[in-house]
Amino acid sequence: MLYAYPVDLETNPDGTITASFEGLPGATDGATREEALREAQDLLVTSLSIYVDDGAAVPVPPAANGRLLVYVPMLEAAKLALHTAMLENKVSNVELARRLGVAESSVRRLRDLLHESKIGRVEAALHALGRQATVEVLEVA
Repeated sequence: MLYAYPVDLETNPDGTITASFEGLPGATDGATREEALREAQDLLVTSLSIYVDDGAAVPVPPAANGRLLVYVPMLEAAKLALHTAMLENKVSNVELARRLGVAESSVRRLRDLLHESKIGRVEAALHALGRQATVEVLEVA
């Protein structure tokens, strides 16, 4: 799945720009459009981490309908894919830890979007669930 969510940008009376995502909690702003988009990426990761922390399914991005897309960074996207694969396969942290030969706390960190894990470890966990991560490089608009 491509973790790219359309962002809603609104210019405020004071000239700042507010960014938010349809169906996701929170909003952020920036002095410029570029700053608002940078902040929007942080907001997106934080908002999606709530679903992971709650053990809930990650919302599918809505149709863009002409809106700009904000992409979840590569490491966090891999962690979201891991979380989704675990839910789909009904695999617990304990079971994945057993498959990987690591402590359950290591799996918790692998699933934590705000923890700086090594991408190779997330890939190994995905592989243990029969999944393969790939990278697609796109031109920046």
